Amino acid sequence: MKFCPACGALVELRIPQDDNRERHVCTACDTIHYQNPKMIVGSIPEWEDGRILLCRRAIEPRHGLWTLPAGFMENSETTAEAAARETLEEANARVEIGELYSMHNLPYINQVHLLYRARLLDLDFSPGVESLEVELFNENEIPWDTLAFRPVKYTLQRYFAERKSNNLQFFNTDLTPPVRLPDHHA
Repeated sequence: MKFCPACGALVELRIPQDDNRERHVCTACDTIHYQNPKMIVGSIPEWEDGRILLCRRAIEPRHGLWTLPAGFMENSETTAEAAARETLEEANARVEIGELYSMHNLPYINQVHLLYRARLLDLDFSPGVESLEVELFNENEIPWDTLAFRPVKYTLQRYFAERKSNNLQFFNTDLTPPVRLPDHHA
């Protein structure tokens, strides 16, 4: 941030009085501009036979890889409303949102991912503008090697494992940055 949205003056990073971290503060009107994590909200849309609906991404990041329908929460909506909206936008799929199933904190990119259990209401789905294709998958058909995001992979792995014992439990994880392997090119 370079300019104050309130008055247009320059902002600077400094620790405001009674605070403990740097914030963007206006040099003219002293408005403090807080920046907070982004909420990524989505669903685990399940059909009656146990298959899960996945979307192949038509946008970056991770264009061409598979994911659960999810995206940025909007102002003036609940997390459950965001999950249903994202499922409709990305897969043209109507769902009944169930319980919150997983929460993944990704502090290194300032995001929190929430995924809800969901029941597909019908099989009338198709790719939205952000999806190349949408498809129902059994556990053994999931394209595990081409899943776009770690929270999706961890959620699906746990979901299928817990579903076998009929004991689906909410879980919360804190993720660290992925390990990057060094290039060993000559």
